[in-house]
Amino acid sequence: MIGLSGAGKTTLSNVLYEQLKPRLPNLVRLDGDVIRTVFGNDVDHTVAGRRRNAERLSGLSKFLADEGIHVVAAVLSIFPEWQAWNREHIADYGEVYVKASMETLKRRDTKGLYAKAIRGEIPNVVGVDIPFPEPAAPDLVIENDAEDGELRQKVDRVMQLDVVRRALGVA
Repeated sequence: MIGLSGAGKTTLSNVLYEQLKPRLPNLVRLDGDVIRTVFGNDVDHTVAGRRRNAERLSGLSKFLADEGIHVVAAVLSIFPEWQAWNREHIADYGEVYVKASMETLKRRDTKGLYAKAIRGEIPNVVGVDIPFPEPAAPDLVIENDAEDGELRQKVDRVMQLDVVRRALGVA
């Protein structure tokens, strides 16, 4: 799951994980913020720090996949080259772009990131002072602007991806 902060990628990945875990006991959930914590918060939110975190997350995902462990990851990915690397190196990689407008993100802003960045209180916020290149060829785009409670339907769309169906043995 790729998207800006507040787009809903963690929420969607958590529900997807809960739905898949009973059928895929060898499933793990990764989150970009959690990876930072696991590695001791030794990278900042600059482009260079974000690149290092992306390398770690991709490397860990590949390692787990190579060991037969399925991964659901939620990341704010600003590196098309790492998305391409994932496609090339991770077996059965599937990319879901969770898309929301900046107006929606500012309204949700549960962490206060956008408000602080717009006021100039914090730097290195993707979507404000670091550009967010939309993924070039995601396997699925989930438009997530509405506060309409259609979470289950959105997860059902992810469940229909070939990569998920293959993992479940139904493709």
